Amino acid sequence: MALLTNILSAFGLSGSAGLNAYLPLLIVALTARFTDLLQLKAPWDTLENPWVIGVLVVLLIIEFFADKIPAVNHANDLIQTLIRPTAGAILFAASTSVIGKVHPALALVLGLFVAGGVHAAKSMVLRPMVTATTGGVANPVVSFVEDIVAAVISILALVLPVVISAFIVLFTAFIIWWVWRRSLRASAH
Repeated sequence: MALLTNILSAFGLSGSAGLNAYLPLLIVALTARFTDLLQLKAPWDTLENPWVIGVLVVLLIIEFFADKIPAVNHANDLIQTLIRPTAGAILFAASTSVIGKVHPALALVLGLFVAGGVHAAKSMVLRPMVTATTGGVANPVVSFVEDIVAAVISILALVLPVVISAFIVLFTAFIIWWVWRRSLRASAH
């Protein structure tokens, strides 16, 4: 049961990294450092280091504001295309290494795909749609909502991993359905 719980938690954490790379990393770092809820194994226990936590706070602040400024948010999304999947890989590997039953390479690849998929859906589907329909005016609001969702998913992934995993599956299915439906409409015209 612990293996399944950690794997579900890993999916939730890496999925939230696709929305915001630094928030789930910071939540995991603080949870591991200050609670008994999560015990990270080496080398992932480096996240608990006060210097690493400080850097994550600074990066989170920079990313938070960069994602709210029109035009800067597009450059930020481009930069985050490399960072978010990497953060997802780290979170997946750190979460599953707690019990050591998942091969580290597999954990890193799964984390890359989960976070990369969420980031791709966000940056190639959701944000362009919001920008096109609102002229970019709603982008800061959507970014703030994404930050809240990333925080909630991260916390739930640590506390209730089964619930968050179901949410990620439903969200992914919705995005696939929406893209498929849109492509059908485009081919009909």
